[in-house]
Amino acid sequence: MVFYVLEFTAELENLTDLQPLEGCNDPNYAYYFKVKCENCGEISQKSACVTLSDLVPLPTGRGSANLVQKCKLCAREGTMQMVPGHGQPLTIEHSQAGIMSRLMVFDCRGLEPIDFSFGNGWKAQSLSGTSFEVDLSEGEFAEYDEKGECPVGISNIQASFRVAKKQERAGRGTTFI
Repeated sequence: MVFYVLEFTAELENLTDLQPLEGCNDPNYAYYFKVKCENCGEISQKSACVTLSDLVPLPTGRGSANLVQKCKLCAREGTMQMVPGHGQPLTIEHSQAGIMSRLMVFDCRGLEPIDFSFGNGWKAQSLSGTSFEVDLSEGEFAEYDEKGECPVGISNIQASFRVAKKQERAGRGTTFI
């Protein structure tokens, strides 16, 4: 098993707390990305759609996963299980410092997630306290904050997957480094 952390960053203008609408652990937020077979290296042509609320039974009949997919080239089956509770919103401080925020952790067996696609279903808050529903499918967002009397925007959106190590801490739970 390999753990992959999905991290993201963006340039935020007069906005903070960029995250999925119901938070980073939203059970219905759909993550779209391509997967690479760890056996033969084949990359899926279509994006996989994974949500916390969707569980698929494992072919072995023991347990379930959020994604079970067979490679079209080598026919090896891979699975992916989402590990909630490790996501955090992108704050303006992290954005200005160029620090990536964690969105989700994936426990992968035989699959490697690549090429995350941003879409609809995001929210951010202006520095004056106005909430905005954000569609990132075009790669940017621009609006005007009436209350704060200033433009707000999101640009230069970036996401990446990185391999993480699971670390058990006595009394503190599990973290990924």
